[in-house]
Amino acid sequence: MMGKRATGRSILLFLGAMVFQSCCCCSALRAQGGPPYYTNDPGTPGSRKWEINLGYMPFLFSGKSTSHVPDVDINYGLGDRIQLTLETAWLRVKDGTAAARFGLEQDQLGVKWRFYDSRNTGLQISLFPQLSVNNPNHSVQRGITPPGASLILPLEFRKPLGPIDVNWEVGYNAVHLGPSGWLAGLVVGYDATKKLELDAEFYGLGTFNHSNNQQTMDGGARFKLRPPFILLLMAGRSVAPARNGQPYFVGYFGMQFLLPPKPFE
Repeated sequence: MMGKRATGRSILLFLGAMVFQSCCCCSALRAQGGPPYYTNDPGTPGSRKWEINLGYMPFLFSGKSTSHVPDVDINYGLGDRIQLTLETAWLRVKDGTAAARFGLEQDQLGVKWRFYDSRNTGLQISLFPQLSVNNPNHSVQRGITPPGASLILPLEFRKPLGPIDVNWEVGYNAVHLGPSGWLAGLVVGYDATKKLELDAEFYGLGTFNHSNNQQTMDGGARFKLRPPFILLLMAGRSVAPARNGQPYFVGYFGMQFLLPPKPFE
């Protein structure tokens, strides 16, 4: 009970600090999900436009690690409100003193539809189903990827609240050959300058029997270099102590490409 109360206090303090920081900032505020963060948002690239994200994603645990080297996330705008997504990764898995194992991650195929977009209130809502399937290689046999497919059914929200914008996501994860589960995320951020965006995130996922729940907190940034390049940075760790499958470090270090190139707003 003490551990659960401490975890709850940590989450509340983290989110409260971010809201206070955002309210005190004079710059225009925004909250954007998607890379480098785990939480997705209702935004789409725009009609016939591409958003491509390439990143290094480490997940470091006590005695083992999993890294995406790289993670590849390709998005295409089919009209102004629909996004087609393909995400995959080349994985490096290290367990103790054993040699590292390499292989393809599951392919994740998704369609995002922003079905509600109010100009009056600013509320945006999207549905983003994503199907994960194994590639025809030996990643399952090597213990790199799970044996079955999975289907994520999340809803994404964005709503301005006074001086801040809030972006959050909740969803259900249906898993074949494994326990189904849930996911939830929240991102709060602001534009520190015309080129630099700073954000903080709380993200959780797990199964309904509480056997493999994981909550992380992280902070990150997007820095506009020059069209079409945006630098993506994120670093964080688990809310709970780094044991029993909780990571002591998570991160994302990469680049976003917005195509065709156009001047940044």
